[in-house]
Amino acid sequence: MAAKAVLGLAVVALSAVVLFTILGALPRIVSTVGGAVSAIAGAVLPSPSPGPTLAIIPTSPVLDAPMEAATNQASVTVTGSVPASISGQRAGLMIRLYVALPKMVPVQVREVPLGELPTFAIPDVALQPGRNDFSATVVGPRGEGEASPIVTYVLDTTKPTLAISSPKDKTAVNGASVTIVGKTQGASTISARNEANGRTAVGAADASGSFQVLVPLADGTNAISVTATDPAGNAATAVLTVQRGTGQLKVTLTASASKISAKQLPSMLKLSAVATDPGGKNLAGRDIAFTLNILGVPPITGQETTNASGVAVFGTSIPAGATPGKGTGTAFLTTPEYGDASGRVVITITP
Repeated sequence: MAAKAVLGLAVVALSAVVLFTILGALPRIVSTVGGAVSAIAGAVLPSPSPGPTLAIIPTSPVLDAPMEAATNQASVTVTGSVPASISGQRAGLMIRLYVALPKMVPVQVREVPLGELPTFAIPDVALQPGRNDFSATVVGPRGEGEASPIVTYVLDTTKPTLAISSPKDKTAVNGASVTIVGKTQGASTISARNEANGRTAVGAADASGSFQVLVPLADGTNAISVTATDPAGNAATAVLTVQRGTGQLKVTLTASASKISAKQLPSMLKLSAVATDPGGKNLAGRDIAFTLNILGVPPITGQETTNASGVAVFGTSIPAGATPGKGTGTAFLTTPEYGDASGRVVITITP
């Protein structure tokens, strides 16, 4: 019926054209008739169906910042997530990862599909030495979305510098512990292990790299290993030796022989004295007075000066005629700053 109506209207319009051509009104009627025909056709004919709507590009993803940006590993796993609002649009969505090096534009390094979960992980992403700035986008049917905020990794494979300023190596310390002072890379972890007693002390360098760590000491010699580990995991180690002092001036005396047969007299004997200050440091250039008392022999005395190692050696002969029994050797030291000290050793004359 609609088609017949259109056909009838066309016949009427044709007749009107002929009539108005005669009357000189053709231009006006053409416009009027065309509009009427279009209106009728639009009312009668169905409208075309709308095309399929493409998925809207979601907002940018979010990358997870590392707990520590610095690392000595050549590759990392970059993780992140997308907004939960696009949970129904994940089919066909991709995560595109970019990296920007200092003074360079970002370049694409990887593209992975987005799975069922809103989180994603991109493993084995290679790092370049120095700063690596990562960003990511979501790629969908209508193109690529905006970039995520940047997260940074810093590849650092260089060992930190490590300098110990106090105490000096092979120094003597008076006390049950020693404070080790030094400098290294800022924010490094400090570990000091004393091999003499198995004790370990842990500390941290400040932003400038300065540090102090207190280490317990054992009696005698203490070999201490100090290790600085920077934020990237690189480590440097320095070793120093510390001698724990007794807290007082000391003279240690020994003899070349503790027993001498009367039948072997006369016989040479050496008395060796070691002088140390209250901090346990050897005293050089100090005069030590020696006395040897043997039964049946007048006292034998002498004086010697300590060498660079704090050692003074007095040699003498025990004459024949000494009486069997116990005798003594002594070494006496006096100092203006530490006071006096002495050492003693027993020497036995046997039959």
